[in-house]
Amino acid sequence: MTSAVDRGLRLYTWLLIGWLALPIAVMILFGFNDTHGKQNFRWEGFTLRWYARLLDRADLTTALLNSLTIALLSTVLSTVLGTLAGLALGRFRFRGRGAATLVLFMAISAPELVMGASLLSMFVTFGLPRGYGTILAAHVMFSIAFVAVTVRARASRLDPALAEAAQDLGAGPWTRFRLVTLPAIMPGVLAGALLAFVLSIDDFVITDFTSGATLTFPLWIYGSTRTGTPPQVNVMGTLIFATGVLIAVLSARRSWRSQT
Repeated sequence: MTSAVDRGLRLYTWLLIGWLALPIAVMILFGFNDTHGKQNFRWEGFTLRWYARLLDRADLTTALLNSLTIALLSTVLSTVLGTLAGLALGRFRFRGRGAATLVLFMAISAPELVMGASLLSMFVTFGLPRGYGTILAAHVMFSIAFVAVTVRARASRLDPALAEAAQDLGAGPWTRFRLVTLPAIMPGVLAGALLAFVLSIDDFVITDFTSGATLTFPLWIYGSTRTGTPPQVNVMGTLIFATGVLIAVLSARRSWRSQT
């Protein structure tokens, strides 16, 4: 009976993995499709020419660069601000700590539709023109909560005796943070940064509310579905996916080495 249940669970697991991987496999496959029309939904043969012509569409390239630069900038800003907030919430007790934690979890659990509409209302109220800057501000605002919660979980497990020992040895506040606290919370900081980058680069709903005339990669793809999605979209998606897998593998390898 137990072996039958085990086989059923294994089968279910592989079916679930296959179901989740199927769209990614189709995206990778159609990056090699030798299509000659505007639509890229029917297999017409194998080719590598779309990789050579990856940057032929200037508008698509600009949209991808917008997504990448916004994701990188928002990751840096939200990681710095979120790390400081998470460190404060995880290590210190102060008035309003519970309220601050509640606000962070509210920002995480709020539907993107509500977040996008509220940010749009704020930008309109302050008379800010929507564009690259408002997208960046919006991404930083919703990413901070994810970084702060991740770092907070790591910081709450820190042994305060380590910082006290460093202080007894003559280390100042900055030296204690740089040599003791930061290395201890670095796994949480890196996890929060990767999460912020992923959330930013593929965000559609909030970006659509705050973008104005600026196009990002997801917005460009949505607009292209009416006229035809070029194979370069599949190629760019494949390269982004491969980069994410590479980062995940390197991170797992680094974690495995640190434990051995």
